[in-house]
Amino acid sequence: MKKTDAEPYRDIDFSQARRGPVIKPEPGKTKISIRLDNAVIEAFRALADQAGGGNYQTLINDALAEHLYQRTMLEAVRQVVREELRTAATSPRRPARARLPSPRPKTTAAG
Repeated sequence: MKKTDAEPYRDIDFSQARRGPVIKPEPGKTKISIRLDNAVIEAFRALADQAGGGNYQTLINDALAEHLYQRTMLEAVRQVVREELRTAATSPRRPARARLPSPRPKTTAAG
């Protein structure tokens, strides 16, 4: 075996080098590894292909986010009612208005 010398033209200083990814990760994203069924992956890859290309992983992320944030109409109504009750409980109470008697229709005596 022939022993080779280091390339003389490569005078690279690694004294200031840092370990880690070359490209900064997107803020708000975390790289993970999960196991998914082959059928699920193939279905999302097919969806990406039907859309004219793209990243099937983004489609999986979008589907998970949609599932996570979807609410039924009943849940939405309950949240609004809770917010209204909370607002009513914390707002200062107004004094009740004095009610005036409602005017009575005049009756005529028929004779």
